[in-house]
Order: sequence, then structure tokens, then C-alpha cells
Amino acid sequence: MKIRFLPDNVTVEAEVGEPLLDVADRAGVSIPTGCLMGTCHACTVELDDGEVIRACLTPVPPEKEELTIHLFSDPTW
Repeated sequence: MKIRFLPDNVTVEAEVGEPLLDVADRAGVSIPTGCLMGTCHACTVELDDGEVIRACLTPVPPEKEELTIHLFSDPTW
């Protein structure tokens, strides 16, 4: 599966079930983290369909061939 990170338009191949933070790290994309348990919401990203997820808790889903992730810019992280 292809994962595309916006706004930098970085695309990387990923395996279903692989943690999104690992995919981002391998692609050289920085997603801020805090607690790594989803509680602090530092790793919040948005999918193309508008769904907001926490990258620290979310694996690559099986139902799509390509996934676009919109990164938020939060200066506090």
C-alpha cells in the first residue's frame, strides 16, 4: 500500500498493520508524539476523508490501496 504524507507530498510503501508512526519515520516525515498512548493527541493527523486519527495508535488499514495523511502543524509540539 502507498502512504502519502501532505503537505510535503512524501510517498512511501507500507504493509497492512504496520504502525503509522513507523511508516512516517521510515519516510523521513516527523509526526510529533507525546505519550504514545493516544491520550495527549500530539500525533493527531487527518485522512483524506476527513477522519481524524492518532498516528501512535493507528496501523495501516487493509481496505485501501493508497492512504493520504494530512499532517497538522502545531507549534506547541
